[in-house]
Amino acid sequence: MARVAFYAPMKAPDSPKPSGDREMARNLMKAIAAQGDAIDLVSRLRIYDKTGNPSLQNTLRDTAQVEAKRLIAQMPLDTDLWVTYHNYYKAPDLLGPQVCAARGIPYIQLESTRASSRLMGPWAGFAQSAHDACDAAHTIFYHTANDLITLERDRYRDQALVELPPFLPICDLPLETSGHGPILAVGMMRHGDKLASYAILAESLSLLKGDWRLEIAGDGPARAEVKALMAPFGNKVEFLGELNRDALQDVYGRSSFLVWPGVNEAYGMIYLEAQAAGLPVVAQDRPGVRDVLFPSDYPPVSAGSVGLAKRMQQFLNDPLLCRSIGSKARDHIGHHHLMPKATEQFWSTIRPMLKASS
Repeated sequence: MARVAFYAPMKAPDSPKPSGDREMARNLMKAIAAQGDAIDLVSRLRIYDKTGNPSLQNTLRDTAQVEAKRLIAQMPLDTDLWVTYHNYYKAPDLLGPQVCAARGIPYIQLESTRASSRLMGPWAGFAQSAHDACDAAHTIFYHTANDLITLERDRYRDQALVELPPFLPICDLPLETSGHGPILAVGMMRHGDKLASYAILAESLSLLKGDWRLEIAGDGPARAEVKALMAPFGNKVEFLGELNRDALQDVYGRSSFLVWPGVNEAYGMIYLEAQAAGLPVVAQDRPGVRDVLFPSDYPPVSAGSVGLAKRMQQFLNDPLLCRSIGSKARDHIGHHHLMPKATEQFWSTIRPMLKASS
């Protein structure tokens, strides 16, 4: 069995602030440890520059130098491997390459992206560091076909690029929905991309005909704006607030289908969760999002709210179609997006490499 050092520069997996990044980091740690291997969260140092501030970047570099020295001296001597999750231009890994070089252990990355367009401008220094960290990695596991484009373009020498599809941290599918409940939307209420998805959703709802009801799970600083968008629909829309994982699972189990446009989603764990419960998904055909959806009829972004509403109306008018696609989506998740598949994919790549380097 191996001992793995794990690090997520943007946000530690045990951060109290919920996000998709935190959730995926936790899932990855669980998957890596699923065969009995040890995994250590070796640092909680946050390296993140949201706005492009060279002064902040320099300060973070200094802090990272101190942390790297600590890890080189104090990290367990039997550590076999370092894994970094989500190295990119706003949150480069300033620790892993240094520590691995000093300790003589392999360096691996999960869900990294390259952004050559950021090598000029306010993030230039951090973007170069993210590229350098990618170059230092023996293997990079990618989650979506969209990420692979730039990883292949800028691949360093014979670096291995291996697909690791997004997954749910479970071994078995949950109970299947009855499919007779309201429509469901799940999304944090934040300004920017999330609010843009809510705006498209509201426009789509205004085009629906007949009886329908929608439940919305989520909360956040843009709550007032979201409620204003949904106000014209009165009691047809019910706000459930922010739900924990168990409560959200109960909601999946009583819904008919999930709708979420997916503006600039990396992929979106809600799509996996909903489909695992047997819910078909209405989403726009977007890079990243399409990697976690059962192959079906998803409207293009160019179709806007009209395309989304048309697909929603199909499900409302034809419950048998809705249930059929939901069942097929559930089977798809069971075969491709549960934790045992991810664990096997990771270790079938890594164990031969560890043996070869020992």
